[in-house]
Amino acid sequence: MHSAQIPDQSISANEELHLQTLLDYEILDTPAEKSFDNFAQLAADIFEVQNAAIGFFAENGIFYKAVIGSEIGQKKSEYIFNLGKSADKILIPAVENQSSNMNTQSPGFFAGGIIKSPGEQNLGVIMVYGDEPRVATKHQLAMLSRLAEMVSEKLETRMAIRKTMRALDDRLHVLIHDLKNPMTTISLQSELVSRMPDAGERVASIAGKINLQSKRMVDNLNDILSSARKENGSFKPQKNKIDLKTLLDHVTQDLKLALAQKNQSVTIKIDEPVEIFGDEVKLQELFSQLLQNASKFSKAGSKIVITHQLVENLVTIAIKDYGVGLSEDDLNRLFIKFSRLSAQPTDRENGHGLGLIVAKMFADMHKGKIWATSEGIDKGTTLYVELPLK
Repeated sequence: MHSAQIPDQSISANEELHLQTLLDYEILDTPAEKSFDNFAQLAADIFEVQNAAIGFFAENGIFYKAVIGSEIGQKKSEYIFNLGKSADKILIPAVENQSSNMNTQSPGFFAGGIIKSPGEQNLGVIMVYGDEPRVATKHQLAMLSRLAEMVSEKLETRMAIRKTMRALDDRLHVLIHDLKNPMTTISLQSELVSRMPDAGERVASIAGKINLQSKRMVDNLNDILSSARKENGSFKPQKNKIDLKTLLDHVTQDLKLALAQKNQSVTIKIDEPVEIFGDEVKLQELFSQLLQNASKFSKAGSKIVITHQLVENLVTIAIKDYGVGLSEDDLNRLFIKFSRLSAQPTDRENGHGLGLIVAKMFADMHKGKIWATSEGIDKGTTLYVELPLK
């Protein structure tokens, strides 16, 4: 699709988080997709108009992911961009403003439903428009708002699936890399056995076959890892010194809007630096998933407390919520993909069943462990992450 550029207009520093969210969704500068076209067509059908579009607020204009009928003009795009970034759920420009700000001879018709992230950031708009003036009904506007919510849900589902697939690939590639070492040892040892002066012909033959097959396996493993590097640059966790307290502060700040939406607070009871060697990006994602999970299953106005414990070469981070809690059966199935739990989000948030799976895979990649405890239903849950310091 395309972007409608707005001259000398850019997202301010305060909106960097919004732009990063869109980049995380991998939606900007991507080709058209049938599902987004279908959303736009539904909007057009609801309002019985010919024109509809889905646009996202990029850095310096609107990126149109779907357009049904005629494209919206540059002047209108600029007007929607400036108005829509701070609008509530529905965007209906006043008739007297449309003619002047949209540079049209007649007011025409326009209505938009704001596409929001779970953290209530304005990401874009699903809009309908036409040249003939008309008045939208409350029912039509409510349906447009629902469509905007459906687009947001699609973005969340799509991002969750992509994160899971990448985490799964990374973990698989780390396991393959670890498997190379014993296979290489088998290959070398079998070659030494075949060259031993007192080895019989039968022993030498068997050792030669072991050597040949192990070399083939090592070659196959190298091919897989080579492909992984071409796709991702590097699949292995980057081992850098990280202060977990600082990292948790950043994760909490990133989720500030989502937490504020439910009037929840996070208290980090870590008074000293806790330094480990690990991959900052993967660890941020790990703890982000755990905090989102704690928020999702806690009521509005509740608190989440983060503590730690150091034992020899291990640090354990505990994230305790005072939410819906878990049954014993829930605890047994908590880290199983798509498992059905008795616990339900308190504000009807989406539950993809993948967040904790991603967290577990990143913990595994750091040679760590992850588990949960709960005293029962409505008694809260504590999620634990144990990581080696080095």
